[in-house]
Amino acid sequence: MIPSICDLSDANIGKVQTLRPGFRHFGLLSKFHGRVTTIRCLEDNALLKSTLGTPGDGRVMVVDGGGSLERALFGDMLGALLRDNGWAGIVINGAVRDVEVVRQMPIAVRALEICPTQPNKLGTGERDVVVSFGGVTFNPGDWLYADENGVIVSTTPLT
Repeated sequence: MIPSICDLSDANIGKVQTLRPGFRHFGLLSKFHGRVTTIRCLEDNALLKSTLGTPGDGRVMVVDGGGSLERALFGDMLGALLRDNGWAGIVINGAVRDVEVVRQMPIAVRALEICPTQPNKLGTGERDVVVSFGGVTFNPGDWLYADENGVIVSTTPLT
């Protein structure tokens, strides 16, 4: 059992980065943690879809969509991939859609906002690269912890 993010943060001062407030909670699950896998993409979710179609092994997907709210990068179909392939959760610097379905799914999703417009499917983007947003630099392999209090990131596992 992982303690609350507040307790983890207090016990690891100087060892964690805290994601700025503003990322909304979607999905039934609000508490999740795991090793970070990253994707950088702008308004195009083809790489994200193909990656979520692979075994997640309890990892957390971190997506830097450049903060764009013009097209949603995640919806119910990708939510099913997240759930079915064993991903612990997803944090998106961008928008989601199909929220009436996503909110009922047993998945953990954090994103900036909602947008009904579908993403492009061009296959652009990069995987397993360093991404920065919300005051945090995410490296592939970092550890991310989230609950109702927020999101923190560490280079090492926290207990």
